[in-house]
Amino acid sequence: MFIIAYPVDNEFLRNDLVWLAQQTPKFRQLHDLLQVVCADARVQLAVRHDLAPASRAAAKPGAPALPANVTVCLAVTRRLMGWSYRTTMSELSVNAGWRWVCQLYLQPVPNFRTIQNREAQLTPKTIRLINQVVVLLGQRLGVTRAEKLRVDGSVTETNIHYPTDSSLLDDSARVLSRLVRQARDLVPPGSAADQAWFRDRHRQAHHLARAISRWARSKAKNTGKSGLKLYGQLLAVVETLVTQVAEIQPRLASLSDVVASGLNEMFDHYLPLVQQVIDQTRQRVLEGLSVAASDKVVSLFEPHTAIICRGKAKPKETEFGRKIWYGEVDGGLISEYRLLGGNPDEAQHLIPSVQHHRQVFGKPPKQVCGDRGIHSTSNEKEARALGVRRVSLPQPGYKTNRRRRYEKQPWFRAAQRFRNGIEGRISQLRRARSLDRCLAHGDAGMERWVGWGVIANNLATIAQFLIKHRRCVAQPYVEK
Repeated sequence: MFIIAYPVDNEFLRNDLVWLAQQTPKFRQLHDLLQVVCADARVQLAVRHDLAPASRAAAKPGAPALPANVTVCLAVTRRLMGWSYRTTMSELSVNAGWRWVCQLYLQPVPNFRTIQNREAQLTPKTIRLINQVVVLLGQRLGVTRAEKLRVDGSVTETNIHYPTDSSLLDDSARVLSRLVRQARDLVPPGSAADQAWFRDRHRQAHHLARAISRWARSKAKNTGKSGLKLYGQLLAVVETLVTQVAEIQPRLASLSDVVASGLNEMFDHYLPLVQQVIDQTRQRVLEGLSVAASDKVVSLFEPHTAIICRGKAKPKETEFGRKIWYGEVDGGLISEYRLLGGNPDEAQHLIPSVQHHRQVFGKPPKQVCGDRGIHSTSNEKEARALGVRRVSLPQPGYKTNRRRRYEKQPWFRAAQRFRNGIEGRISQLRRARSLDRCLAHGDAGMERWVGWGVIANNLATIAQFLIKHRRCVAQPYVEK
């Protein structure tokens, strides 16, 4: 059965610890904000659509469904405090204040796996909607007038090890060998020749990968012949595993077994990635050819990871993850976030941000600003055509006298000072909201990770505004 929220427990509210939490501005403002967000009809409809199938599956004794509002509150609280799923469960077990904020009251604390699974069931589309509701709530409370927009890009790294050709081949051998071992338990035993197709070759590959690593670190290497020989042997081992899989897959397909079908799907997922790793290693190491960054696989487990070079100093000159595009309005609210593919030119994303601003707030921003990497003549013209009065985009390279006079105007310089604030906001997201490195899996997991971090930061910004001005959520904002 799908549950929107637990009923308010008056006995719980009479607890002295709960009363103390209610007098604490941090708890009170966050509780009130989450209540308003979770009570929004659009949020309830979207969350219900995502969680209802799982709730029906859990409608059995001993497995009560976690309410929709508690799911949202737990996700926000977890990212706001930087807790793991286990820590969230522990804190809820001993802290009445967080129970009140998350609207859990005296109900049993959900298991950390339940918290994780329910959070993963919310789609990136729903999380974007929640952020939009939060931003519009901030506008209603007077945190922002949505008259200024500043944009910039950043990188969130995926949770992978540093990719080298040998480590990727080692990963390929490890994954394929594991699946081959599982297939050996399903396929009926045959001849000795048949059993050779089920041989585990991971140990052999791992020893070769370690030997390559020692060779690469050695100061005594004069030529690359020994390294090339090791790479050739490692490639041969992985290619042999690919051949084994080609023999095993038809046998699995002949079995009317759910597990066998699942194994075949895993083989179908990993084989193209392994083959790409083999090809790029052969080209780079053995043939001495260059491979475009967009054509490289840097992780078997996070294949959406891109190689991003932004001209930073070491050790961040090359980053492995996804570029995130942020749009921030005045007041410090992130109104937009987008995951970009590869390492694209940031200039092409300015106009979509202006259009998104018009869609959310019903009006274009009066001022748009960005750094010199976003400048283009077409961007300035299109932004003004969309209703933007002032466009502050410094022109890189040579500037005419007319352009110099344009950029020396007081409003242009003030806009650039305002633009600098998004650098601090991105730093805050990376440090305090864990957006420096994503611990979730897959492309959708990355979107959810970034989305909850942005929502938590926006709610914290609104709460700080209300505490500073000694106001509450229920008080309407009156523009002076």
